[in-house]
Amino acid sequence: MRNVLHFKRLDEASGDTVELTFEGEPVTARAGETVAAALLAAGHISGRQTPVSGSPRGPYCMMGACFDCLVEIDGEANRQGCMTQVRDGMVVRRMTGARDVDRGSAA
Repeated sequence: MRNVLHFKRLDEASGDTVELTFEGEPVTARAGETVAAALLAAGHISGRQTPVSGSPRGPYCMMGACFDCLVEIDGEANRQGCMTQVRDGMVVRRMTGARDVDRGSAA
């Protein structure tokens, strides 16, 4: 889900940028910012859907407490976007449905 937001960076100072992809779409981000901040700045308000109702969820607390910012990063599911810094070439995908649980082998 992409939307026009009132989320704005505090300044538009020049600096190093990196490019990542979200759902196959290029996103330019500032070096050092988090995945969640980069996605919000690009207008992407939802990074996952709830497993029960399918409702879209997006970053809420931006400090790692609520887990509403979960995304898949470079093939690894259930990563907190608000706690992960962007890096060039990163591939980010939306989380859909319940996570897989590795139950290990029965002993």
